[in-house]
Amino acid sequence: MENYTYNSYTLQLEGLIVSKESTYPVFFLFFFSYLFIMIANVGIAVLVFIDKNLHQPMYLLFCNLPLNDVFGNSIMVPRLLLDMLHPPSERIISYYECVVQAFASNMFGTTSHTVLMIMAFDRYVAICNPLRYAAIMTNKMVIKLTVSAWGVAFVMIGILLGLTIRLNRCRTLITNPFCDNASLFKLSCENVSINNVYGLAYTVVLLTSSIGSIVLTYTKIAVVCLTSNNKSLNSKALKTCSTHLFAYIIMLLSGMLIVLLHRFPQYSDYRKLSAILFHIVPGSLNPIIYGLQTKEIQKFLFKFRCNKAFPSS
Repeated sequence: MENYTYNSYTLQLEGLIVSKESTYPVFFLFFFSYLFIMIANVGIAVLVFIDKNLHQPMYLLFCNLPLNDVFGNSIMVPRLLLDMLHPPSERIISYYECVVQAFASNMFGTTSHTVLMIMAFDRYVAICNPLRYAAIMTNKMVIKLTVSAWGVAFVMIGILLGLTIRLNRCRTLITNPFCDNASLFKLSCENVSINNVYGLAYTVVLLTSSIGSIVLTYTKIAVVCLTSNNKSLNSKALKTCSTHLFAYIIMLLSGMLIVLLHRFPQYSDYRKLSAILFHIVPGSLNPIIYGLQTKEIQKFLFKFRCNKAFPSS
C-alpha cells in the first residue's frame, strides 16, 4: 500500500535528469543562454525607452515581449541551475515557492500569446489602415492593449491556479524540471475533473483566439498587399510582418511540442527538456530577430558603436 503525506509544505522537484558527464556542459549551456536572454532583452527594452525615435506604438508594444521573456526565465532558469548542482534527493522546494513558480510559468506562456496578438493588431492597422494609424494607435490605445495582454493572462491563470490551490495534496514529488499548474494538481488524490475541464477550455480558448487572430490578421494583410501596387507598402509589410510571424511560429512550435510529448509518457525526458526550451529558445531568438530586422534599432547600435570607437573630444 502506498504511503501518502497529506498537505506537506515541503515538496521534492525531480528536476532535469542528466548523466554526471553531461551535468556541467548542460549547466553552462543554460547559464550562458540565461545570461544572453537577460542582457539582450533588458538591453532592447532600455533602448526603446531611452531613444525617442523608438517611442512608436510598434516598439512600445514589442517591449512587452522582452519583459515577458525576462520575467519567465528569471523565475525558472536560476532555480533549475541550482537544482542541477544537487542530487535529485536534495532538490527541495516549499509549496508556496512552487505556487509562485507555477503562476510565473503559466503566466509566461499565456502572455507570450496575448502580447503577439496585440502586436499583430498593430501591424494590421499600420498596413491596412495607414491613414488612420496615428488616430487609432494613440498612447491611450497602446496602454489599453498592454493592460489587456497582461490582464487577460493574469485572470485566466489566477482562476487556473485557484482551482488547484483548493485541492488537498497527498503526494510530494513534482515530476517536472520546475513547477507548473499540471504538476501541482497531480499532487492531489481528489477528483480533479473541474481542473481538467477548465484547463482544456483555457487551452482551447487561448489557442483558438491566438491562432485565429494571427491567421485573420495576416490574411487581410496579404489581401491588401496583393491588391496594392505600392511597392514601398509591400516591402514594409513583408519586413515587419515576417519578423512578427517568425517570432510567433517559434513560440507556437515550442509550446505545441510540449503538448505533443505529453501524449507519449515514454518520452518524458524529452518533454521536460522541451518545457525548458519553451522558455529559453523564444527568449534567446526574439531579440536577435527584432534586432536584425528593425532599422531603428540597427541605427542606434551603429551610432553607439561609432561613438564608442571614435569618442568626441
